[in-house]
Amino acid sequence: MSTFDHAGLMQDINSCLAPFRKSQSEAMRGFGQLAQAAMAEGAISAKNKELIALAIGVSQHCSGCIGFHVKALHKLGASRAELEEMLAVAVYMGGGPSLMYSAEALHAWDVVSGNVPA
Repeated sequence: MSTFDHAGLMQDINSCLAPFRKSQSEAMRGFGQLAQAAMAEGAISAKNKELIALAIGVSQHCSGCIGFHVKALHKLGASRAELEEMLAVAVYMGGGPSLMYSAEALHAWDVVSGNVPA
């Protein structure tokens, strides 16, 4: 499954959004503050919030979201077992399309974990 290049996709997204971040700096600053506040440790851990965010990314068929949230989950010390359980719930709620994007999430996890080449 070497068709999934989440590192390249994330780099492309960041590059494409750079001018937008400059031209719409106040809005983007607000979005960043919203993200930081929503993902902060609280009654729900940051790791669980990232699992939720990834589940939404899978259900919404967002490859960029998959890349960014898998990377964050890995940094937060999530396990592959946690990822797989969350993906099972995402497939339950989203059906076949979520199953297809679960393959992407699993591949991204394997790349970030160093188990397969990018």
